[in-house]
Amino acid sequence: MRRTPARRLFAAALLVASVLAPMATAPATAVPAGPAVPVGPAGVHPHGTEDCRDSGSLGPELTARLDKAIEDVREQAGIPGIVAGVWMPGKGCYVRATGVADKVTGRPMSTYGSVRIGSETKTFTVTALLKLVDAGRIGLDDPISRYIDGVPNGDNITLRHLAEMRSGLFPYTSDPDFIQDLESHPARSFTPDEVLAYGYRHDNTFAPGTQFEYCNSNLILLGLVVEKVSGRRLADFIDRQVLRPAGLRETLFPRGAEFPEPHPRGYTDQTPSGAVVDSTDWNPSWAWAAGAMISDLHDLRRWAKIVATGELLSPETQAERLKTLPTGFPGTSYGLGIFETGGWIGHNGSIPGYETVTVYLPSQKATMVLMLNTDISAGGQEPSTLVARAVTQVVTPDNVFDRPVPPPLSETRR
Repeated sequence: MRRTPARRLFAAALLVASVLAPMATAPATAVPAGPAVPVGPAGVHPHGTEDCRDSGSLGPELTARLDKAIEDVREQAGIPGIVAGVWMPGKGCYVRATGVADKVTGRPMSTYGSVRIGSETKTFTVTALLKLVDAGRIGLDDPISRYIDGVPNGDNITLRHLAEMRSGLFPYTSDPDFIQDLESHPARSFTPDEVLAYGYRHDNTFAPGTQFEYCNSNLILLGLVVEKVSGRRLADFIDRQVLRPAGLRETLFPRGAEFPEPHPRGYTDQTPSGAVVDSTDWNPSWAWAAGAMISDLHDLRRWAKIVATGELLSPETQAERLKTLPTGFPGTSYGLGIFETGGWIGHNGSIPGYETVTVYLPSQKATMVLMLNTDISAGGQEPSTLVARAVTQVVTPDNVFDRPVPPPLSETRR
């Protein structure tokens, strides 16, 4: 059966009809797992930091078990390519690229390169918002109507409600006209006001603060708040106040469909017919503050700890961020643009063609980053969740990454 597109946007994934010819759906050619060092110029990332040589591998037995676990999931789920990184202080690390980055040429997946990170963008947008909280320029319990006009029930919806996904606003990604417009023109550039207007046609779904519902409309509004209060474009504010202080030199907020090389091709079945297509160059502007950003393995490794421990924020503001509440999904709670599942703190991302997971385990000071070049589900589950579960069952059996909150455009699938 075909998954219902209106429900597939939780981690910033949306079904889009491609203007390109459908790609072949044959399984990717298997590529042996590479060494536990980066695949890049001279094995070194442009930052000058080598992936595992600073801490050593996790040892031959654990490495072999991880190799097998990841390759088994990749083959069973039909994932073209996977990059997996695990860093465990005092124990070592594991970095692998396996499979293909391009199904046509057979180019192997590499640890060197960027991917679209989908809803992981939310961690950057909320961090930008919290920087303004620390500066005393906004308050989390301010109503959105203080900053943005025309929001349904805006006098009663706070910035906190928006960040914790408890506003009750109707998700614009569930509007049939939005889906049709996006399907018809996947290269189209959407403005924040345009996407919000689709959601505003509908009644709110519940009273603010009473329920959890993942909704990209919330983050679009928070992005607009950052712009209004700071007087800067969201991308510029995030660059100056978040990316630069964090030392993230390969992370960016694109204006449109631009995508720095090198990067793997991305594959999705988010199409009207369910055909698998190459979605690498689709325009992510519809997701904006909720899901448009780009990053790489090394920056995400650094970001995982920064966002989970609050290095850019005051302790008081970080404590507010980490006040997680139940989501309705067993074992998973959600705070201010961040989730906790199995002890792991962070966020996942999904956008047509790509999925990511960037999480930190405070109890062991461990970091896990996953990057996949597909968002096609397997057995009704996100492929990144399958990989994350398999990895953590091996390296942190007492802290298994289970299912995070579902991706916006991927909860109900074919």
